[in-house]
Amino acid sequence: MTHKVALITGGTKGIGFGIAKALLDQNINVAITSRSSAKAHEAAGKLNAASKTDAKVFGLKADVRSLESQQEAVNDVLKEFGQLDIVVANAGLGHFANIEDLTPEQWQETIDTNLTGVFNSIKASVDALKKSKGYYITISSLAGTNFFANGSAYNASKFGVTGFTQSVMLDLRQHGIKVSTIMPGSVSTNFNGNEPSDKDAWKIQSEDIGELVVDLIKMNPRTLPSKIEVRPSMPPSK
Repeated sequence: MTHKVALITGGTKGIGFGIAKALLDQNINVAITSRSSAKAHEAAGKLNAASKTDAKVFGLKADVRSLESQQEAVNDVLKEFGQLDIVVANAGLGHFANIEDLTPEQWQETIDTNLTGVFNSIKASVDALKKSKGYYITISSLAGTNFFANGSAYNASKFGVTGFTQSVMLDLRQHGIKVSTIMPGSVSTNFNGNEPSDKDAWKIQSEDIGELVVDLIKMNPRTLPSKIEVRPSMPPSK
């Protein structure tokens, strides 16, 4: 794992931060992105301060909604480290409302970030991943296979991510690129205004997703878990 390089979109908190820490613990250099330069650098500082390996993290301002911005981020990673082995398309958000109340702006932001952002991430990095015979991982959701009321925008984006990733897997495996999508259920993060606390102890933790990403990378390359559903093993009784 040493000397590998990863790029994680939306890596300043939650699942992305947990993945960054897990990769850093494996001595993998990591770049994390945020729409905010300050937040990207602050999170990178926390990760570097806690690191027990020689690997480094650096923060980048990038917006997954823009292909140009994603290409600039990839170029910055290549300039800094000379290669790119792992891309984790994690950046995402959610707007939840009855279809009568969901605004066009909320719909567009959800699709542009959660789905088009995943497209932009692989378009910007595919040449580098072909050179390294690397790994492209998307973070979908169980909402990408299970629909629910007030979730039309989020369901549409995550159903799209799941299908998109599976198709890209078939496109790219001939180049030696492994492609997987991870579909978590309830995760203890700041998503949708949640404040993680002891009441979230039953949920998947961000470090659990990080551990899963490490397991995928370590797996013998002859085997590809292309779609992984994960859920809390013991949700609270109603």
